[in-house]
Amino acid sequence: MASGSTQACGLTILRIVVGIVFLVHGYQKLFHMGFHGVAGFFGHAGIPLPMVSAVIVTLVEFVGGIMLVAGIGVRIAAALNAVDMTVAVLFVHLKHGFGAQNGGFEYPLTLLAATLCLALSGGGMFSLKK
Repeated sequence: MASGSTQACGLTILRIVVGIVFLVHGYQKLFHMGFHGVAGFFGHAGIPLPMVSAVIVTLVEFVGGIMLVAGIGVRIAAALNAVDMTVAVLFVHLKHGFGAQNGGFEYPLTLLAATLCLALSGGGMFSLKK
């Protein structure tokens, strides 16, 4: 059984890596695709209120990623990104099957599990609110 300090270390590693992933995805949406580009993709995917959803998802991923890396409001940032990944699995990836090579739900499901872990357990070491 892992001690409290090794568990906290494991959560810290998970928090930082997952935070970087969301930060980069949010950065791409914000600075490369733009809200209109994301909204176009969302509209095509059948996501309701594509422009509103694009703004929310982009900011949740970008700001939430920063928050995870910094260890600030970890449970909230992780919970919001878990909702983001739930929608991604259900609306975008599920129809493509499991495999990531075909755009399936393998990758967003893994991020969903990681964000749920952080939302339930906290951010580990060096986070402002455990």
